[in-house]
Amino acid sequence: MEHQISQAIVQGWFKKLTDHLVSDVVIVGGGPSGLICATELARLGHKTTLIERKLAPGGGMWGGAMLFNCIVVQEAAIPILDEYGITYKAANDGLYLADAVESTSALIYHAARAGVAIFNGMSVEDLIVADDMVTGVVINWTPVTLNKMHVDPLTISAKAVLDGTGHPCEIVNILTHKNKVELHLPSTTVLFERSLNAEAGERACVEHTGEVYPGLYVSGMAACGVTGSNRMGPIFGGMLISGKKAARIIDEALRKQ
Repeated sequence: MEHQISQAIVQGWFKKLTDHLVSDVVIVGGGPSGLICATELARLGHKTTLIERKLAPGGGMWGGAMLFNCIVVQEAAIPILDEYGITYKAANDGLYLADAVESTSALIYHAARAGVAIFNGMSVEDLIVADDMVTGVVINWTPVTLNKMHVDPLTISAKAVLDGTGHPCEIVNILTHKNKVELHLPSTTVLFERSLNAEAGERACVEHTGEVYPGLYVSGMAACGVTGSNRMGPIFGGMLISGKKAARIIDEALRKQ
């Protein structure tokens, strides 16, 4: 039966990839904001693909702070924890404590159940840019990119791409460095994040979530990175709210197309 096991895996995986070579949305980076955005868009009926470089989606949420696997969420994001069935308890001054492993697992579970096609172990090495608009991503295996092997990639076309790569805002950097374009922001270029200030970072994370170039959106820490805003450390409410906001903005844009 060994060949039947292999056959089932190969056929199932290639069907998933084939079905999503043309997607409505590609989410790059499976951190908390990317997972929330992907889940919300899939629930709204959009064909949603999530590309995650590592084996496990979840970004920095798994480790909490310094591998103390607890996370903090502020009161404004509690409705999202309730919606996703994540348990929590009051900490202090309007802050709540949740288990990092449970929280991350719940976000991944709901994304998969909503119909998000998750491709882990895969990296985005370039973008498709046509007529001054981002129209898809260029993908390759993460081990190929890490080993700098000369292996040509494949592509996934999409009506919208979300940079959810966190601190490095890698997708926006690819766009600006390779194409010498100006972002649709006051800065026009990537400013990179400032030092830690939890309150300012949480506020900026949500405020700057949105479209930075036709077809390209940012959420979570990538939203802080492109605008030169602060990082916020192991508090994740802004990430979750940012994912919700990104989904709403992308959904509205797709419905106008």
